[in-house]
Amino acid sequence: MNTVKQFFWFCSGANISLLKRCPTEASKFTGIGATVFFTGILAALSGGYAFYTIFENAWWSAAFGLLWGCIIFNLDRFIVSTMKKSRKGKGQELLMASPRILLAVMLAIVISKPLELKIFSKEIDRKLVLLEEDIYQREIASIDQRFIDQTQLLQGQIAALNADIEAKRTKRDELATIARQEADGTGGSMKRNAGPIYQIKKADADQAQAELNASMQNNQPQIERLQMELADLNKQKATELSAIKRNPWDGMAAQLEALRQISLENRAIYFANIFIIALFIMLECSPVIVKIMAARGPYDELLEVREHFFKNHNLEKIAQMDYETRERLKPLLS
Repeated sequence: MNTVKQFFWFCSGANISLLKRCPTEASKFTGIGATVFFTGILAALSGGYAFYTIFENAWWSAAFGLLWGCIIFNLDRFIVSTMKKSRKGKGQELLMASPRILLAVMLAIVISKPLELKIFSKEIDRKLVLLEEDIYQREIASIDQRFIDQTQLLQGQIAALNADIEAKRTKRDELATIARQEADGTGGSMKRNAGPIYQIKKADADQAQAELNASMQNNQPQIERLQMELADLNKQKATELSAIKRNPWDGMAAQLEALRQISLENRAIYFANIFIIALFIMLECSPVIVKIMAARGPYDELLEVREHFFKNHNLEKIAQMDYETRERLKPLLS
């Protein structure tokens, strides 16, 4: 039991030899040390999960998680060990502790994020499926957009050439019908004969047929060429579409984005997310807050005496060295 207690004293950054002389302070520093230690444990678990998400290797994740936990433990121990109780009141202590509190808040946010991802992993996995599909559809739309202008241009040219042929065919059919009606007496002069009027209308129909033949002769090769270009373009587009791979989108950044979106969509998850961060901020700041709230005790008095002793001892040594130096230099200066 004493070994565990002294270990927590070490975690609190206290001077163990002085703390043993202050039994009434033991519980306070044991609690501070335990908070620092378990915060480091949480940081190791959080960092291990974060690294596992990145590397997907249990051994590397455990190693990096342990390293990350030690870093956070050392920072927390440094924060609480450098805070000393002063005689200037709580306000002055809070002002002096504000940079340390800010650092503790930043550490709490960093520690809490991987654990939040684990807590909401099921919701995040469902959201990642939707985000992955959205990315896939955006890639398809991007390829479609690159080919749509060329495709529309070729289709427009083909449609214009076909329209020219169809217009001439329609004109030919109309003039041929008029000539036939003039010949059989169902139209025109309403007389059944192949007279001069019929010959004029027949000539017009023949001219329209010649124009249709010329149009087909000129346009058809162009249509075939444009259709081949369109087929090649569609083939190239199909090749690029088939090359798209549904790569798993489940990295750390993807999970954070999914968590952000589901927090905005679901109020319950949004508030749960806030409370988790607040909890870790409270855990991370608790050693600092405890040291600020705690009254100045015997340990603080002894620590001040010890520091004051070393300070005065240092000044005394410097003064003695200066005096001895002056004494040695007197014969040389006289």
